[in-house]
Amino acid sequence: MFKCVIDADAELRLLEERHVGLLFALTDGNRSHLQQWIPWIDWVKSVEESRWFIRESLKQFAEGTGFQAGIWYKGELAGVIGLNTIDWSNMSTVIGYWLAEAFQGKGLATRSCKALVDYALVELGLNRVEVSCAVGNHRSRAIPERLGFKQDGILREAELLHDRFVDHVVYSVLAREWKARMPSP
Repeated sequence: MFKCVIDADAELRLLEERHVGLLFALTDGNRSHLQQWIPWIDWVKSVEESRWFIRESLKQFAEGTGFQAGIWYKGELAGVIGLNTIDWSNMSTVIGYWLAEAFQGKGLATRSCKALVDYALVELGLNRVEVSCAVGNHRSRAIPERLGFKQDGILREAELLHDRFVDHVVYSVLAREWKARMPSP
């Protein structure tokens, strides 16, 4: 199972079925906060939808095509981060993440993303990590920018967000760029 210790207060752990109640409660309790940028929030209306999400993530993990991990802060589930897809033929992946409102402003999403990029590029040996988010989602955009990702471009009307299309900005970092920034052992 995947587990990544970030620091004394935070870690990433693969979401398992035993977490379904916690995940649904966190999602449901942050519905209005998440709705601004996450279209799937409208589809998660019961514990069963959260159970399906976790099962699909575990299936992805078993197949080596991606996974979703809980972001745990001081023992509490604070959000989710994952390798949404792993494209082994092109040695690339796409990272997605979200945090409950109460856990924002602590650098937790940035530290979580950094840990997952390390895992993808160093441990898995992938070549490219991508992050994509709505152009107007400045908090989400700040994370790859802080981590030294390069902006690849804008995808016009890339996502249907409830009743309107939004443009997405795409960022990426390559293994050689990431490793050049890492301190020498």
